[in-house]
Amino acid sequence: MRLLKYFVLLLPVLFIASPSYSQDDPTTWKYEVKKKSATEYQLVFHLDVKTGWHIWSMHPGGDGMEIAPSFTFDKNPKVKMKGNTIEKGKTTTTTMEGIDGKITYLNGEISYTQDVVVTGSTKITGKHTYQVCSDRLCLRPVDKDFVFEIK
Repeated sequence: MRLLKYFVLLLPVLFIASPSYSQDDPTTWKYEVKKKSATEYQLVFHLDVKTGWHIWSMHPGGDGMEIAPSFTFDKNPKVKMKGNTIEKGKTTTTTMEGIDGKITYLNGEISYTQDVVVTGSTKITGKHTYQVCSDRLCLRPVDKDFVFEIK
């Protein structure tokens, strides 16, 4: 009974404290398909990261605790991946307190591109996972679904 009393007293504190942990995602993602030839396309993930925030590089370095962006494409018999996903943007490589080794991150406007060969109209689906951080904290990783339509 005593434990229940403490729990009831602690519950409002948890609700008051929780907004500090439920921050809005400081990223905006847009998706674009660029036609390169009759069967080749480039899938572009456009990312805008708000000032004061950064996203880890796909090859962040560091101590292995950094969650690099990853892109997972659902199997589709009409789609063949051509090469790996490539990131483009302003990179910073530095050391950071609390992280062993040099780390690399990006901020501002960033793009990720994936070339594909497509046979016929289809939808390319999947998800991408990423984590954004400020100089004080990292938000929990986010999984987002994506859809690219090839006509």
